[in-house]
Amino acid sequence: MPDHLIVATEALASGLLTRRDLRRRYTKVHRNVYSRTGVELTAADRARAAWLWSGRRATMVSHSAAALLGSKWIPADLPAEVAHSRRGMPKGIAMRSNCIRTDELCTVDEIMCTTAARTAYDLGRRLELEAAVIRIDALMNATGVTPASVDAIGTRYPGARGIRTLGRALDLVDAGSESPQETRLRLLLVQSGLPRPMTQIPVADDRGRVRRRIDMGYPRWMVGVEYDGEQHFDGPDDYANDIIRLEFLANRGWTIVRVSARQLRYERPTIVARVRRALVLGGMH
Repeated sequence: MPDHLIVATEALASGLLTRRDLRRRYTKVHRNVYSRTGVELTAADRARAAWLWSGRRATMVSHSAAALLGSKWIPADLPAEVAHSRRGMPKGIAMRSNCIRTDELCTVDEIMCTTAARTAYDLGRRLELEAAVIRIDALMNATGVTPASVDAIGTRYPGARGIRTLGRALDLVDAGSESPQETRLRLLLVQSGLPRPMTQIPVADDRGRVRRRIDMGYPRWMVGVEYDGEQHFDGPDDYANDIIRLEFLANRGWTIVRVSARQLRYERPTIVARVRRALVLGGMH
């Protein structure tokens, strides 16, 4: 358990803190649960805080389970999600009504939560399609859970709400996605009628050593597609390395279509046209 989260009564009883320390150095998260003032809580922190609030009895589900399982990109301002019978849920905690079998549960740092497969099942049913694919992509990337194992959970609950959305999401997920924007870009290409791209394509040098990887693309036509976010360059060295990288890929015969955050938001048809043009020039009919 992170040391910036405490149960107040326990910390006071042990002598680790005085009431004055608690007032001056900690901020209340839930009743009897405090965080060190100034610490920005992550989604995983909020899951742990909700578990502490429950008396260490709650089972964490959905986004909270995903965060505990190591999934990235979970917004920190989402409420913690629990499967818990306790009434009177405080602000910041949402109760989910679930039928969960014992083999769909696991523990992470003593906290009971749903397994990766069950977590993906819940997310895939409850979210809109794009959000569901983004969350399952990230969970697959973090845990190695497969679409087949998620689908196996779905067969247990054939009449569950959102089961069709889950099926559509599982047809589109890819563990090779390394950010929500990469997922959005891949979905744009597929839903626009282009072939489904491979992800994390290795590119080797003349000695067969993998030197670079391409976010996504089409090895058959030697076309790569990459998302360049605002965080892509942190300094001059990043620009220099990027030039070297693109020259290497060009020398290996690759055409790279680069997509910015602004283009992905406002110029989606143009992105599709650029990729289609590159594929046609690469020999796609």
